Amino acid sequence: MHQFAIEPLFGTDHLAIGGFNIAFTNSALYMVAAAVVLWIFMIGGMKRELVPGRWQAAVESMTGFARNLLMSNVGEGGKPFIPYVFSLFMFILLANLLGLLPLGLFGLHPFTFTSHFTATGILAILSFSIVLIVGFWKHGFHFFSLFVPSGTPALMVVPLFFIELISFMVRPFSLGLRLFVAMTAGHVLLKVLAGFVINSSNAGVGLGVTVGLSSFVLMIGISALEMLVAVIQAYVFALLTSVYINDAVNLH
Repeated sequence: MHQFAIEPLFGTDHLAIGGFNIAFTNSALYMVAAAVVLWIFMIGGMKRELVPGRWQAAVESMTGFARNLLMSNVGEGGKPFIPYVFSLFMFILLANLLGLLPLGLFGLHPFTFTSHFTATGILAILSFSIVLIVGFWKHGFHFFSLFVPSGTPALMVVPLFFIELISFMVRPFSLGLRLFVAMTAGHVLLKVLAGFVINSSNAGVGLGVTVGLSSFVLMIGISALEMLVAVIQAYVFALLTSVYINDAVNLH
């Protein structure tokens, strides 16, 4: 499980402010890398040419994706949230993909910070906080009507309210947990298969050809699947965020 270990870099082990350790870690490094790649992606595609090139078309397609996602789930009220949902989707997508780079060929070890619940949980809490702020700012205490659907019998109002409230409060936990579990499981599986390849090869030609070769072929397939999972999990996170924003905007 060494691949998931958060380690301080550049001699910042004991760097602290107010008694709190603020070491610059491998997790922070890949967060910065994801943000920088996203910034370069946006800067390179904001040329506003009449006939867009490939880079500009890529940026426009991704922003159009975020717009369509919000318009289909929220409607016109979702327009102000397009920058946030776009940034959220791209940041998670880049984080997932950067962790799959074959940097081991160059003696480096890639790190996927979305395989840590602390990172995915913070992203989920950020989305949940936006939902709460928008909901109360737009509807006031009427926002609590979200937990009691219209037409609910009087005897069911109180129990249904608490059931819906608990379901609502669990959202950030499930949102962050889903991404964390998906990315962790995929990397663990690849590590196990890599162990099969190395150990079987060291055990002899027979095991190397049978177990090692089959494990290596399976690793290629799992790696391709992991790239698909990286995209799907970023999409699911953005989609659920849009659905939750719809609850805050439209009280559905």
